[in-house]
Amino acid sequence: MPSSHCSPRPMTTREWAMLIALSAVWGGSFFFNAVALGALPVLTVVVARVAGAALLLVLLLRMTGRRLPAGRSVWAAFFAMGLLNNAIPFSLIVWGQQHIASGVASILNASTPLFTVIFAHFLTEDEKLTTGKLLGVAAGFIGVAVMIGGDAVQALGVGVGAQLMCLGGAVSYALAGIFGRRFRRMGVDPMTTAAGQLVASSILLAPLMAVLDRPWTLPMPGPAVFAALAGVAVLSTAFAYVLYFRILSTAGATNLLLVTFLIPASAILLGVAFLDETLLARHILGMALIGLGLLAVDGRMPLVRRLPPAFGRFRR
Repeated sequence: MPSSHCSPRPMTTREWAMLIALSAVWGGSFFFNAVALGALPVLTVVVARVAGAALLLVLLLRMTGRRLPAGRSVWAAFFAMGLLNNAIPFSLIVWGQQHIASGVASILNASTPLFTVIFAHFLTEDEKLTTGKLLGVAAGFIGVAVMIGGDAVQALGVGVGAQLMCLGGAVSYALAGIFGRRFRRMGVDPMTTAAGQLVASSILLAPLMAVLDRPWTLPMPGPAVFAALAGVAVLSTAFAYVLYFRILSTAGATNLLLVTFLIPASAILLGVAFLDETLLARHILGMALIGLGLLAVDGRMPLVRRLPPAFGRFRR
């Protein structure tokens, strides 16, 4: 394959803006999950998230004169995407957050681009692995660890099962980013794709929730829990997935999953702006490393573009 097709083009300013916005609303999901888990079991939180977001997006489709497609092939794709992008990772990560700190979960979640660049090399024709991408992912991952701090890094290894759950979620996200590329080829727009995969996720998860959690037997949660569920459904899921599939349709899976590097940075900046938290030197250093990593993966650094290809013997 010619080298011009070995990596996606650099992202546009609009795509970068959407990526940053996506990181902000997805970053909030860790907070919303933590609040909801104080009163509700894992599957109940996950189903409330996907079902609430699905309902909102289906209503928005109706309001704009659109409907979910009816073809068997597109619904098979919706169910596969719902499994990879929602049912598996949401359940694994929310379960893991019960047993490990959110900082550790953020570091593990930031491994998603590493899995993505490797999987995309073998599973796509136009997102081949390069040395620049590998260096960029490494810099971004180190930046996340530096920014979150030594305590979280030292906690790696504690609660191994929970950490493996979070890593499993990252692998599932990576595969979803690659699988989801097909919706543009199928002619399904981003909002319809987001709604379809959320409806499919709800159908997959609701029976499990009913059997395992029996939420009707639980005490009534307080207002804070309902607010957290609304936030995670509306902002961190419905709105987030419209952005997600719009970026995926134009910028590709590798660029899209860089959002996992930005999520911790967004959370810290939001805390400084709105919660009177302090910006520390490690935060600045970590964000600088993340920025370099993003530029390297995006192909915007001249030095990186001159590096030899990675895994050259596998290139076509």
